[in-house]
Parts: sequence; C-alpha cells; structure tokens
Amino acid sequence: MEKEIRIIEVKRSIFENNDRDADRLRAELKEKRVFLLNLMSSPGSGKTATLLALAKALEGRIRMGVMEADIDSAVDAEAMAAAGVKTIQIHTGGMCHLDADMTRQGLYEFGLEEAELIVLENVGNLVCPAEFDTGAVKNMTILSVPEGDDKPLKYPLMYEKCDLLVVNKIDVLPYFDFDREKVERYARQRNPGIEILYISAKTGEGVEALADWIVQQAQAWRE
Repeated sequence: MEKEIRIIEVKRSIFENNDRDADRLRAELKEKRVFLLNLMSSPGSGKTATLLALAKALEGRIRMGVMEADIDSAVDAEAMAAAGVKTIQIHTGGMCHLDADMTRQGLYEFGLEEAELIVLENVGNLVCPAEFDTGAVKNMTILSVPEGDDKPLKYPLMYEKCDLLVVNKIDVLPYFDFDREKVERYARQRNPGIEILYISAKTGEGVEALADWIVQQAQAWRE
C-alpha cells in the first residue's frame, strides 16, 4: 500500500505572504506620504545613469532619495552619493531580488522623513525581481537599445508587472537594429496599460518627460 505524501506549495506560500506584507508596506508609505518607485532592469541598461540624470531634473521639484540593491559592492551608491543624493546600500546576501520585508528594512534605515520620493534600484536581473512585490507604489523597467526590441517576448513577467517602460540609450539608435514599433507592440501584448518613454541618460533627451511622469505619480499618491 502506497503511503500518502503530503505536498507543501512552498513557492506559493512565500509569494502570498510577501504580497500581504507588500500591501502593509504600501499602507505605511501612504500614511507617511512617501512615494516608492521600484526600478528594475538587466545589468548595463543604465539604471544608475538614469537616476543621476533624474536627480538633476528633479532638483527643486521633489526630495529624492535612492536605495541601491546589489549582491555585493557599493559602486552605484557611491556614484549617487557623490552627486549629492541621499543614498543607502542594501546587500542582498547573494539573493537576486528584494522582497517587501527587505525593502522595509532598507526604508526605515534610510528614514521615511528624509524624502518624498525614494527610488529602489533593484538587483540587475530581468527574472527574479519581477516575481517579488517590494511594496513599491509603482514599478518601472529600463530597456536599453543595445539589448534589442524583443526583450518583452523573452521576459514577459517583467513587462506585465511594470507601469512604465523606459527605453534608454536612444542616442545609439542609428547603430542598432532596434524597432520602436516592435518593442511597443511586444510590451503592450504583455501589458496593454504600460506607459512607454524614450530617453538618453547620456545626452539628457527625454529625461524631463520622465521626471514629469514621476512627479505626477508622486503627487497623485500623496493626495
């Protein structure tokens, strides 16, 4: 006679517990009137360069802070701090993502009274970060032109979870086989409501429009 085997759905339990914790964190942020933006992308897409450009564009408009998440090192945090942006570094201990509790720990170490806008620069990865709700108010992903226009097809969850797609490095469009119409179509196949902006963090093109989007979202959250 075969024995009955008990099966425990660990992954589902982890996600469900994290989702509840993320909702609690959003409620805390709402009470404190802090807008948390979760920034995700692959390594090398230009996350830190975009944040440095945004810091200039947002100066005098909204108090901005940054939480840098990395498996190791503090290179990006040092770059942000050198630009005068209040920044803390989160080391994930080998994990390729942040969850809501890890994000909360970082936020309270940062100090919720210190900024109206906090950007979480998540670990560079197109898979794991999209699976875990960090408690952020909005999710944003960056896709750089050299990565190609087919990324929404290859990494669907990232685009399903994000409110905004920022296509970066448009200054090199003439040198790559990158089709705007295709990337927009592919992204909207995954998420019909996703917004799409084009920028060059290097030249500054489009950065003001991105800054406007962030300010509008933050103001709506604090009302």
